[in-house]
Amino acid sequence: MQRPSDSFAPNWSQEGFASQTVRQVLRVTAGGDAVRIRLSNVYGTGPLTITGATIAACADGAAIREATLRHLTVDGKRTFTIAAGAELASDLTPFRTAPLDKVTITFYAAEPTGPATFHAQALATNYRADGDHRDDADGTAFAETSQSWYYLSGLDVTGGPVRPAGVVLFGDSLTEGVGSALDADRRYPDALAERLASAGRPRAVLNQGIGGNRVTVDSAWLGDSAVSRFRRDVLGQPGVGTVVILLGINDIGISEVAEASPFPTFAPYVEVSSGEVIAGFRDMIQQARTARLRVVGATVMPTGPSAFSTARSEAKRAAINAWIRTSGEYDAVIDFDRVVGSPEDAFRLDPAFDSGDHLHLNDAGYRAMADAIDLSDLG
Repeated sequence: MQRPSDSFAPNWSQEGFASQTVRQVLRVTAGGDAVRIRLSNVYGTGPLTITGATIAACADGAAIREATLRHLTVDGKRTFTIAAGAELASDLTPFRTAPLDKVTITFYAAEPTGPATFHAQALATNYRADGDHRDDADGTAFAETSQSWYYLSGLDVTGGPVRPAGVVLFGDSLTEGVGSALDADRRYPDALAERLASAGRPRAVLNQGIGGNRVTVDSAWLGDSAVSRFRRDVLGQPGVGTVVILLGINDIGISEVAEASPFPTFAPYVEVSSGEVIAGFRDMIQQARTARLRVVGATVMPTGPSAFSTARSEAKRAAINAWIRTSGEYDAVIDFDRVVGSPEDAFRLDPAFDSGDHLHLNDAGYRAMADAIDLSDLG
C-alpha cells in the first residue's frame, strides 16, 4: 500500500471519501468456501470508519450478481473503525469462490475518511458513487471510475481443497504489471496463477508489486523501501510459504535519471550502488529465513535504450545479476534477464515483449515470465 498522492495518474486518495460508495474489482487465485478482507489505514491521518461493506461475484462493469451478495462484519458488526496507522481484517464470511473468479468489494463511508491509503496502479477499473449503494446490483449509480485500489490490502480465501502454501511475488512495476492490458488480468502474477490452475495445482498468488519501488529508498510516491515493507507485505501475509523477489532496477535506474527528471515522482534522488542493492537482498533473505519462508531471486531485466540504461547503470545491473546467479544465497533463481532480453542485444528487452517504453513488458512478455518459472522452485 502507498501514501496518498497524485502519483502516476489522477486518483481519489488525497481527497478520500465522504457519503460515498466505492466498488473495487479483483480476481482471486485460489478457491474456497469463506473469505475475509483486509483493509489498511496505515497512512491515514485519523480513524477510518466504514459504515458498511459487501462482497459479491462480478457481473459486467460495476454490476454484481445479486444472489451472491454478502455483508461483511468485524466482531459481528457491519460498521467498524480502523485507527490511523493500523490494519484490520474482517470476520470470515461464507462465500464460495473458484480459482480465477472475479469478485467486487464495496464499501460505504458516511463520514469523511480523510486521505486514503491506496495502491496507485491497480490496472483495473474501480468505481465510486455518491450516497449508499453497497447493495446495488446493476451498478448504474457508479458514474466515476479510477484505476487505483483504496484501503483494500488483501482478500483471504479459506476452506475448500487442501492446497500448497501461497506465493508472494514481491517487486516493483514489473510485478505490478505496468504495460499489460487494463482490466484483462495479464500481469505476470496473473499468468502464474493461471498456469498453476491449469496444471491442477492452484494456490494463492499474491501480487505485492509497487510501481517505482526501490530496495533501499523510502519514497512518498513510490512506497516504503522493499527492505522496510517486507515485514508487512510478505511476512504479514497469512498462509505464505514462498516469496519471489524481483527488484533493483529502480535503485540503479533512478540514480541515472534523477538530475534530468522535472517531476517529483522519483524523489528523493539518491544514487544507489550495486553493493547497497545486494545488501538489501541479503536483509530480505534473512527476514524470510527467520520466518521459514522459501526465497527465490529473480535477475534484473534490461532497460535500454531508456534513460535508465547508461554505462554506469549497466555495470551495476551486471554486478547484481552475477551475484543473484552465483551467490547461492537464494533457494532458487529465475533468470528473467535472459528470458525476456533481446537475443541480439543484452541491454534491451526482446522487441516482442517490449510494451514500448523499453522498461515494461506487454502481455506476451508477462506471460513469458510466468512460463519460465519452474513450478518446483516455488516449493
